[in-house]
Amino acid sequence: MKQELAAVGYPNAIVQLTSEGDFLIRTGEITGEEKAALEDKLTARFGSLTEGEFYAVSPLVATETAQNAGIAVAVAALGILLYVTWAFHRMPKPFRYGTCAIVALVHDALVALGVFSILGGLLHWQLSLMFITGILAVIGYSVNNTVVVFDRIRENLTKDVRSGFEVVVNNSLIETLSRSLNTSLTTLFVVIALLLFVGASIQNFAVVLIIGIIAGTYSSICIAPLVLVAWEKE
Repeated sequence: MKQELAAVGYPNAIVQLTSEGDFLIRTGEITGEEKAALEDKLTARFGSLTEGEFYAVSPLVATETAQNAGIAVAVAALGILLYVTWAFHRMPKPFRYGTCAIVALVHDALVALGVFSILGGLLHWQLSLMFITGILAVIGYSVNNTVVVFDRIRENLTKDVRSGFEVVVNNSLIETLSRSLNTSLTTLFVVIALLLFVGASIQNFAVVLIIGIIAGTYSSICIAPLVLVAWEKE
């Protein structure tokens, strides 16, 4: 299919085979006449074809979608910052907890975007609404493990007032390590199953989630608490 599309003038077309045996074909923006001509050429080459769905996304719509995605991420980050700050308002300097959670969140989003960009370049994937949905899901999931760690730090600070802040954070990480890993692994198994059995329709969403879960587990253990400790020592 990819060879035939290249032969009829679409060398940059992206072709994906679904689990049902159908083809998902992505090309640049084409007119109605170009679409009809392409269908005629493919029919002449492969026989009768059935078109399931057809979508046309103009550059203007794509630009607006990217802008809306950026606004959504910014609003989500602001909401998380305010919520975490409020949740830890009884702690000294609660704004630091919210800021450290945002640092971990930005790390996870950038890792997911960077790895997906590399895979997209190698495998000819394109950004879609499913990718944006995946990024937003990663942001929500990223905060989950971070808040669990911070909550244990809060509990231990009230119980162990003699130990230093670094010791309390280290003990809290050890206590929550198995929970964080188990939660991430069970979620990861489900997302991998979706990627393997649901098919190409949610490919972008599933791949972004897999990257985000791994990055989120790392950041909640190795980044957010350490930034909090470094900030406390200043």
